[in-house]
Amino acid sequence: MAQLPDLLSRLTELVAVPSMSSVSPEFDTSNRGVIALLAEWLNDAGFSVEELPLPHQPDKANLIATLGKGSGGLVLAGHTDTVPYDQGRWNHDPFSLTEAEGRLYGLGICDMKGFFALAIEAASRFDPARLKRPLLILATADEESSMEGAQALVDLGRPKARYAVIGEPTGLRPVNAHKGIMMEAVHLSGRAGHSSDPALGVNALEGMHKVLGDLLAWRDQLQATHHDPQFKVPVPTLNPGHIHGGDNPNRICGSCELHFDLRPLPGMDLEALRHTLDQRLQRLLDGSELGWERRSLFGGTPPMHTAATSAVVREAQRLTGHVPEAVAFGTEGPYFTQLGMETLILGPGDIAQAHQPDEYLALDRLRPMVDILEGLIHGFCCEDG
Repeated sequence: MAQLPDLLSRLTELVAVPSMSSVSPEFDTSNRGVIALLAEWLNDAGFSVEELPLPHQPDKANLIATLGKGSGGLVLAGHTDTVPYDQGRWNHDPFSLTEAEGRLYGLGICDMKGFFALAIEAASRFDPARLKRPLLILATADEESSMEGAQALVDLGRPKARYAVIGEPTGLRPVNAHKGIMMEAVHLSGRAGHSSDPALGVNALEGMHKVLGDLLAWRDQLQATHHDPQFKVPVPTLNPGHIHGGDNPNRICGSCELHFDLRPLPGMDLEALRHTLDQRLQRLLDGSELGWERRSLFGGTPPMHTAATSAVVREAQRLTGHVPEAVAFGTEGPYFTQLGMETLILGPGDIAQAHQPDEYLALDRLRPMVDILEGLIHGFCCEDG
């Protein structure tokens, strides 16, 4: 540890600043404290730094820091926000970096504020004059809730680079593909009435029984026609996760709402899936007395796939000794793909530690990650090609 004092002090400061994002306002906080820390460190390191407040949340911001000039180059990216923490379930203070058992404990150390300190450590090994193409460090807001930070970058059309590496927890293994996620709500409106006579109302809960059956049949069809053996779960999944309807056993249920998530494979389009869902609901409920509405609970994150032949995937495979993998969790990768970058997911933490009490990052992951990042910077910012 004595060999990395600047790294450890930065990790300590990053963990100490709350930056939770949540769809529940009582848990949501600003990320501007983290952005201010990164801006100070990157300015001191010679980067040109821009802080970009989110259009609809000025208390939150993205950051783009650039070292060197020209086109192409490499983006090292991550999100500054964490999920909320389970109060009373942590054995260590979530906002105080704690070393124990060969691990560093703290909220966001693994997922994924810790990556920024590692990226800055790797960048510090380079004389800016050596860079033939730019190195960018990118920090986003609200990945854990709305993806508004990544979407704001797409709307701006920035940054522009050839390659991007996102430091999400992958256990030092390169990930070139992941599933997408969409969360949808179906609301049925019927008519309440006395349960002694079904003719007095229109039962929305009974209608939702039909909707749920059709959704599960659609799931079977999707799984029969879409298969990717690169994934541990090689088919798209659809999970009914929440349902609520009615208010009393002796009243005909007047309204009912179902929430579900669908995780599509690469090659499956979110809007096309929503269109198919609307068509199915229309056919199923046409002629009934039920009103219906389908709405998206958030914009959704598309699947991601970067070809194994991409230079960034091949270089990461060489540096890590691992072939590229696919994961089920989503990232900001598809947004960077929309910006024209060949994108890879590669970070030091493990997804099993993410979103957990006593989140940690193993100490023996620090040096290997910095060395990998150094290799990527050298290959894509310093060498000809």
